Amino acid sequence: MKGNYVQVKKQQGIAYVSFNRADKYNALDFNAFIAIDRVIKQLKKDRDLQVVILYGVGNNFCSGLDIKSVMKSPLQAVRILLKGLPGNANLAQRISLGWRQLPVPVIAAIEGCCFGGGMQIALGADFRVVSPTAQFSIMEAKWGLVPDMAGLVTLREIMPKDQALLLTMTAAVLTADEALKKGLVTEVVVDPMQRAETLAQMLMQTSPDANAAIKLSINLSWTASIRCLLRRETFSQIKLLMGRNRAIAALRQGKEPERPYEKRQSRW
Repeated sequence: MKGNYVQVKKQQGIAYVSFNRADKYNALDFNAFIAIDRVIKQLKKDRDLQVVILYGVGNNFCSGLDIKSVMKSPLQAVRILLKGLPGNANLAQRISLGWRQLPVPVIAAIEGCCFGGGMQIALGADFRVVSPTAQFSIMEAKWGLVPDMAGLVTLREIMPKDQALLLTMTAAVLTADEALKKGLVTEVVVDPMQRAETLAQMLMQTSPDANAAIKLSINLSWTASIRCLLRRETFSQIKLLMGRNRAIAALRQGKEPERPYEKRQSRW
């Protein structure tokens, strides 16, 4: 799977998704939105997939929206923001929200700048492992805009409201350590890619169906009512008990520790 902006390389159950516009610090033009959205849809269909690792080439994750490029064509801006119903995700929102909706763990390995739309994409990942020199900013207010790529879905789960307001209204640039203190990132490490690969191997030791169910349950239940949480837990557990990977997980704890898991169930 290739595109002008995104490349995907799959190795032993891990999809390495790279943003490839290094000369522009991996800034997002219209084609980048289309390419990321297409890759997410393709990965969602891959039942052999177990983990996704996101990263940017050229030692930067993503510097955000390439405003000059997008604004050259008003039609492109409309297509990015267009949606059928107010509550549906548009193209801009899908390239952040889509990573949350994949039924596999998604790790963002972040170096360099992670600004604006890049920060929104990173917020769509389940884990953000970052280099000590990485920098972060929800930068839209600097351009007189509101963050509108669905990053708030994650932001409201990981950060107090006053801190989210302060970070968003000031468009402040945070160091890696500052971002860690605010809960914006998961870990600060010397080599984010190496840590992402180690974490991927750890995640692949558990059932892909269990990982899918846990991700779905936590994401949908985090701000839901207790009744919804209890219903979802029970539904997921019954589905797991009926699946082959639950039996394989039990075998891996005893007689067959190297027994491979089967493909993930078709729907989560």
